[in-house]
Amino acid sequence: MLTDIQIDEVYSRLSKAMPGRTKNAKGPKGQPDAFRSCISCMLSAQSLDRNTAAATNALFKLATTPEGMLALADDAIREAIKPCGLYNHKTKSIRKFCAALIEEHGGTVPDTREGLMSLPGIGRKCADIVMSFTFGKDVIAVDTHVHRVCNRIGLTEAKTAEKTAEQLEARSPQWAMADGHFWLIQFGKRVCRARLPKCEICVVSDLCETGPLHRQDA
Repeated sequence: MLTDIQIDEVYSRLSKAMPGRTKNAKGPKGQPDAFRSCISCMLSAQSLDRNTAAATNALFKLATTPEGMLALADDAIREAIKPCGLYNHKTKSIRKFCAALIEEHGGTVPDTREGLMSLPGIGRKCADIVMSFTFGKDVIAVDTHVHRVCNRIGLTEAKTAEKTAEQLEARSPQWAMADGHFWLIQFGKRVCRARLPKCEICVVSDLCETGPLHRQDA
């Protein structure tokens, strides 16, 4: 992995090259409150954005609170969320999540990672996304793009997104925590793409552990 000084330099360069958090940044999936953000995050698993959007729009026309969601029949939930796939499993998860939210938190979504992850269906990625977007906490949520970029560059050395998130939290400078997610995901979509990364225009290619300079030295 990169040294602490190199990691700081990577973030410094990305902060100048990428737009970061913008006024239009909405997440997850543009939902207006923590409850709908959590449900949307759950529905997004193994689903394309457009399919998740169709599912959340249909579901939230029926209910927008945990109490309202539990009042729905399983068939109604399943039919609404069909576009996002795995609808039988996700229907069960939604019901368990809503029941636990009411029983353990009085229907209010907790604003801590521990509290969020204690709820059924909420893993580290979803918890961090809700904390960042809904509660404005300084955390770097790790999605596919962030996981790829961090391990390709050398910011982390992890096999799973959860381990990547743990290493990022431990090694990222505090000043980069607020916008780090945005810089990394924007960089992953625009430059450090999964296929055919644009190393020739990369602002951190000289630091990247799998970049052109590293390959020449190998």
